[in-house]
Amino acid sequence: MSPTPQPSILVIDDEQGILDTLRILLKNEGFDVATAQGGKAGLEALRNSAPDIVLTDIRMPQVSGIDILAAVKDQDPETPVVLMTAQASLQSAIQAVNQGAFHYVQKPFSNDEIVALCRRAAEVRRLKSENKQLKQEIRRRERSGLIEPIGKSRLFLDVLQLAKQVAPTESTVLIQGESGTGKEVIARYIHELSARTEGPFLSINCGALPESLLESELFGHVKGSFTGAVRDKQGLFAAARGGTFFLDEIGEMAPATQVKLLRVLQERECIPVGGTEAIPVDVRLVAATNRDLEEDIKRGRFRTDLYYRLNVIAIHLPPLRDRRDDIPIFVDAFLKRIAKEHGDALKRLEQDAIDAIMVYDWPGNVRELENALERAVVLTKADAIPLSAIPAKVTERKAEPLVADRAHLNPALEVIERAYIQWVLQAEGGNKTRAAEVLGIDPSTLYRKLSKYESDAPPAPPAPAG
Repeated sequence: MSPTPQPSILVIDDEQGILDTLRILLKNEGFDVATAQGGKAGLEALRNSAPDIVLTDIRMPQVSGIDILAAVKDQDPETPVVLMTAQASLQSAIQAVNQGAFHYVQKPFSNDEIVALCRRAAEVRRLKSENKQLKQEIRRRERSGLIEPIGKSRLFLDVLQLAKQVAPTESTVLIQGESGTGKEVIARYIHELSARTEGPFLSINCGALPESLLESELFGHVKGSFTGAVRDKQGLFAAARGGTFFLDEIGEMAPATQVKLLRVLQERECIPVGGTEAIPVDVRLVAATNRDLEEDIKRGRFRTDLYYRLNVIAIHLPPLRDRRDDIPIFVDAFLKRIAKEHGDALKRLEQDAIDAIMVYDWPGNVRELENALERAVVLTKADAIPLSAIPAKVTERKAEPLVADRAHLNPALEVIERAYIQWVLQAEGGNKTRAAEVLGIDPSTLYRKLSKYESDAPPAPPAPAG
């Protein structure tokens, strides 16, 4: 645990002897002390710093302690100001307290008196600061609807650790994983742990909009740049200034838009559609895809230079079938959330329903599991959710072997590849990440191949008539 920082205090007085005395006294009591001789020097010090506490004499030539109080309140209303006053200006000090000063101390004062007052001011400042941070955190979570990443599997904990490591940096992050694995949840998690957490978190699905509309949404447009552009429009890169911009399904972006995105990453600026003047870009970019971008590069669908600009930090989210230890955690979290949203009592799964959920491969991943559970809750009136409330594809689906039991006399190359992949998977205990390393291919390539083999499998024969 890092030590608590010393509270900083700015002492302002026109007598150098008092400044020297207070500097030594307060420094020995654990304060970080700065001094300024006279009100003008005090104002200059305030412009160049933001002390936790200000301790100032009230009667000084040219700039008084009342002037200092006003300047402090303009800079930060939460900063406590303690006034030092002689008997002649006591009434002014009392009025200043009514105007927002923390307190006053009458000269001559004892060391214990001034130290105790400064400590009280420091404690009040600390409590106000913590309260402000807590309120900001609550507002931020309400605004973002943040879903905390959950899971205990080794694969997922590795992902979470990497996300924590890269969050404080400004590096661009590329999150890879199948649809429904929670890529946006990880992107939001990175944003919340970053220095940009006070800024906005904006996201857009690049595959959900046509090319012309996507460009306008990303970069903005000027009035008259195309039919329907009746006014200037700010783009999301500009709107996300100071925050994080999440580009989901980046692999669906058209080549022309990829070129413009590359300019943003290289030059840190963008030009609105139909515009001529560049707009500075100050965002942290997090991109995500469920595609194999390296394969798309080979096919000419994705730019190599853009890929390497995006792939500074790569995070691969494993599919749910590779982190089955996390399924009960998701089930518990989703059932609690659904009960709260529906205003119902918390339901539980019967054991045969649990067994079916645990062995199903969940091609739609976490999103499919959540939808299945919501359906089951809606269809169940009792406290326990039966197997019959679980979607049929979860309870009845039979796993198809990657290769047929009977080998071909002259097998095709694809059949040999399929058999070899199955052999490596079995040798690695079904761990697809380690299997991909043995095979020398990217994990996303392996998932794509397995998905293709699954879709190519012949349909199950009809049940015999009974």
